[in-house]
Amino acid sequence: MGIRYDWQEAEIRAIYDTPLLELIYQAASIHRQYHDSTKIQVCKLVSIKTGACPEDCSYCAQSSRYKTEVKPQSLLDKQTVVDIAKGAKESGVSRVCMGAAWREVRDNSQFEQVLEMVKEVTALDLEVCCTLGMLNSDQAKRLEDAGLYAYNHNLDTSQDYYSTIITTRTYGDRLKTIDNVRQTNVTVCSGGILGLGETIDDRISMLCTLSQLKPHPESVPINILSQVQGTPLENQPDVPIWEVVRAIATARIVMPSSDVRLSAGRSRLSQVEQALCFMAGANSIFSSDDGKMLTVTTPCPGYDSDKQLLDLLGLEMRESRSKVKV
Repeated sequence: MGIRYDWQEAEIRAIYDTPLLELIYQAASIHRQYHDSTKIQVCKLVSIKTGACPEDCSYCAQSSRYKTEVKPQSLLDKQTVVDIAKGAKESGVSRVCMGAAWREVRDNSQFEQVLEMVKEVTALDLEVCCTLGMLNSDQAKRLEDAGLYAYNHNLDTSQDYYSTIITTRTYGDRLKTIDNVRQTNVTVCSGGILGLGETIDDRISMLCTLSQLKPHPESVPINILSQVQGTPLENQPDVPIWEVVRAIATARIVMPSSDVRLSAGRSRLSQVEQALCFMAGANSIFSSDDGKMLTVTTPCPGYDSDKQLLDLLGLEMRESRSKVKV
């Protein structure tokens, strides 16, 4: 099966609705054609600037519009970020993602500091990813020049459902940022969140949008909503594991060469449930040394427990694909 960019929603829905065990088998078979199924990339997410975000993303603890446990924190200094990255690398992490609670990148001293962070962490032979909100083509080029490996900008959900979750930017804004990154050699990381109150058709639509991007995002995170007290989605029901597995398997089939990342929400999955996700085509996870993924409200499994899980399943941590040699 070759890589296609002309997937239609009806085709993707038919894949999603395949009997579960057959769907997992098909996804696992395609996964082995494009990836080493014994390797899992372990990533670390660092919140370099926390809280006080002006956007109204209904799921997010960092929005200034909601009363959550998150305490705003200004931009971390470069050495702190470098030290975190060094510790992560020693634990087997090969990608460090730096997230800032901004609506968009601004051409100011803070952006200059982020560029310096990118240079220093890249020099450790780590894949460096940033998620900083919207950015223009010139800013994308400057990040490329600093050595950035990947830029994360999730679509979150379908175009039709998007305005129900976020009103402070449009779906077109999201796609424009992805397009700006595509004008560089920086890879694209873009996926979505399950459990926002969306329908299965919304999930199919989001996967269809991603699958029609040419090239596909090199990385497709599948996040499970972490319900945060104080946000509009705090009372959303948990997403059944079977729906998570279906989303991962469908993403794997329609975007076979992409890394599919089992991202936020993994902490509530058992070892068996995570193994099902890996079997269905997920080949990347986020791990942590402090029990949190991005903020105090988003729990994340620790390095030691993840090492135990990978050892149990006979899986290995994938090495960095950074072009830096140290």
